[in-house]
Amino acid sequence: RALKTRGNTPKYGLLFHSSYIGRAKAKNKGRISRYLANKCSIASRIDCFSESVSNVFGSKLQEQVEERLKFYETGDLPRKNLDVMEEAMTEAMQVLDTPEPAKKRKIEEIVDDVTEEKPAESEEPSKKKKKKKKSEGGAVAEPAVGTFFFFVKEIN
Repeated sequence: RALKTRGNTPKYGLLFHSSYIGRAKAKNKGRISRYLANKCSIASRIDCFSESVSNVFGSKLQEQVEERLKFYETGDLPRKNLDVMEEAMTEAMQVLDTPEPAKKRKIEEIVDDVTEEKPAESEEPSKKKKKKKKSEGGAVAEPAVGTFFFFVKEIN
């Protein structure tokens, strides 16, 4: 609308309509909007690069935004991001019932493994068959809720 009417563009964008920013005082609206944008960015990165889907990180990020709002209102210091993310990692590991993440391998080991698994070039490459998706009884499975979507859902 700002482009059509040749007016000023909104300062905070869509996040300005969030209930978090609405609860903040006028002098803290810019601060909390930047903080909220940072937490949304972290949540989207977690969703993008995580191997499993969980909303543990989203709930922890939401708690951090709530703590920051309380800090602006009362002056109570919020927890450090490192402490919160460590807590979220332990909860995520408990939820997924998986052991600690495996150690990273050196690049040379990965390259060696790939070259060993590579078939000889003289062999004829096999054609892959496409698998048909089967729907069971027409039931639609609900998509898994990731960190970002959980976090954004709570914002609106």
